[in-house]
Amino acid sequence: MLVLDAADVRRALPMAAAIEAMKRAFAALSDGRAVVPERIHLAVEPHDGVSLVMPALVDDDGEEALAVKVVSLFDRNAERGLARIQAAVLVLEADTGRPVALLEGATLTAIRTGAASGAATDLMARPDSRTAAILGAGVQARTQLEAVCTVRPIETVRVYDPLAAAVASLIDEMAGRSPIPADVRAAADAREAVAEADVVCAATTSRTPVFSDADLRPGVHVNAVGSYQPHVQEVPAETVVRAHLVVDSRHAALAETGDLIQPIRSSLITADHVRAELGELVLGRAKGRTSDEQVTLFKAVGVAVQDAVAARVALKRAEQLGLGQQVRW
Repeated sequence: MLVLDAADVRRALPMAAAIEAMKRAFAALSDGRAVVPERIHLAVEPHDGVSLVMPALVDDDGEEALAVKVVSLFDRNAERGLARIQAAVLVLEADTGRPVALLEGATLTAIRTGAASGAATDLMARPDSRTAAILGAGVQARTQLEAVCTVRPIETVRVYDPLAAAVASLIDEMAGRSPIPADVRAAADAREAVAEADVVCAATTSRTPVFSDADLRPGVHVNAVGSYQPHVQEVPAETVVRAHLVVDSRHAALAETGDLIQPIRSSLITADHVRAELGELVLGRAKGRTSDEQVTLFKAVGVAVQDAVAARVALKRAEQLGLGQQVRW
């Protein structure tokens, strides 16, 4: 079995390749070429955590991808000097079920989540987008930033997080690192961050909206990846109501995210407010926006097809580069 650690995964899955992989993964999902059982949520309440089990079988343009990810989110991990997200991806041989690889899953999750927003930005944001806002300054925020700058010629970035030290760390690490511009600055608050933004990425653990709808400029595109539970609402209901809304998976988004569930419960929208899945945009069956003034929103909760296809792409590149460690199984 091939084992890829975090550094191996980063080398094996560059962002541009990951974005193209996510387009294929979502196209397969929307085209009925994937088997994706609803993920299992295992609450670990004594430790403020949850473990998710996410299997998928995908026909990726004629190549099968079969994988199972176990990802855990433990809110008190910081107290122990550990990352909040811990994960592993087990890749199986599609025609035999034989385990063939184990990938460090937190890095893969961050990359594929950022890449999904990169794909959405490529298909939904105005081509002339030059300014980005990043809300949150954790691991996910970093790959959101990299992905957006991969698909649009971003010149200016504003970052906001309640933890100023986290923002400073992100800027020190990311500013000027291609394709990210040197002009990456801290914003005093969310309003300052989003006010001039052409693209907004929300990647936080907040249970309440992290920006005000009134502060968004016309024509902005929003990527929201933080809320994956019914009681968590990262995006204001007003934004959801007026936006051209695209999701990663209708079934998963409507079942899991408070960003949609809460406005539906308040009778502000219905399930039909979802205009398309991202895969339908890739397939040319729906549009990402209909005017330059339109506010567009991509809401993602994360789907197992992303992990299966990302892992398959990473393994192919790892073989080419001679990455990883072979262990007896």
